[in-house]
Order: sequence, then structure tokens, then C-alpha cells
Amino acid sequence: MDVVIRWAVTLVLAVLTGLGSALWLTGWTPLDPPGLFRSIEIDHWTSDPAIGSPAADPYTRAYVARRGLLGLRREEATYYLRTVDDNGDALRENCAYVIAGEVPDARWWSVTLYADDYFLARNEDDAHSIDASRASIGDDGIWRASIQRDDPVDGSHWISSRNAGRFDLIYRLYNADTSVLESPETVLAVPAIVPLGCRGEGAQ
Repeated sequence: MDVVIRWAVTLVLAVLTGLGSALWLTGWTPLDPPGLFRSIEIDHWTSDPAIGSPAADPYTRAYVARRGLLGLRREEATYYLRTVDDNGDALRENCAYVIAGEVPDARWWSVTLYADDYFLARNEDDAHSIDASRASIGDDGIWRASIQRDDPVDGSHWISSRNAGRFDLIYRLYNADTSVLESPETVLAVPAIVPLGCRGEGAQ
């Protein structure tokens, strides 16, 4: 009987460990899995060349699917994740930011906000992202947009964080230049995210 109990306990522990690790590594728990989106880091933007690559393991593919990324081949699209502002603080709905960057060496680009449930923020603002077709380039060669809950009502570009909670941003580059694909850490100038201030409890 003791042998049967030991086998049963071992089996249960194995199933729980396997299921728990699978849920963790595919992004179904509050804790971010290790490794993914961490291979490349450029000024708080992180990426992983395995995304969209035949070399991606099953966990990576499941996590990409969970995050709602299309996961095209790297030659077609690369993805950079941002979860903090330039001060290293988590991106939050109750804070306002300015995002600004150079036009990347790519056919097309976009920056999209995803809420804490990995979906687009649930609001009717129709301001989930900024992209190459909507960005206005300043005389200094930089495009800019605000990220905040409320419409700035001044006609400037705006990404709405209403109902996003703690959110993150995905920077997509489509058909990036070969130099960007091979040496992003030295070639790619990623957007800055400057905090303007927070409001409400826990703002600091």
C-alpha cells in the first residue's frame, strides 16, 4: 500500500509541476516567464530573436500566441516590449507620458498599448496605437505622442490608457533593414517614454 501511495503522490506532483510550469512559461500566471523578450535589451525595450523563428520552442510559441502577437518571420516583423518608463517605473493607467522616437529604418512601424490582461484597453477612444501612417515628424526628425487616460483635445497624437491598469507597449518593425535585424543594440534608436506625472493613490 505504501508503494501505491508513493506512486500516486509522485504522479500528482509531476502533473502539478508540469501544468504549473507550462502555465507560467506561457504567460498564464501573474509572474512573467524568464527569458522571453529578454534576449535583446535597448533602453528598456526588450525583444527575442526566437519570435517568428523556426528555432522557437513550444513555450515561446504558446506565449506569443497568448500575448496576441502574430509572430511573423523576423524578416517580416520584429517585436519589442516595453513595461517601464524611462525612470524604470511600471507603466500605469493613472500616469501620463510622452513617447517620442526617430523614424526607424523599416518599411512600416507601430507602437500599440496592451492592457494588463494582454488585450487592447477596453474603451471607446479608438486610440490604441500610433504608426507610420499617423505620426507627424517634427523639424527635429522626431515623432511624438502622449500616453494618458484622457484625450489631450489639442489635436496632438494620443494613445489612450483608459481602463488599461498596468500596461505595456509593443513596438513593431515591419521589413526592417538587415542592419537592424543583425545588430539592433547598436543600430536601432528606440522610442523614449518620458513620465509627466501620476494621479490618485499609489501615484508615487
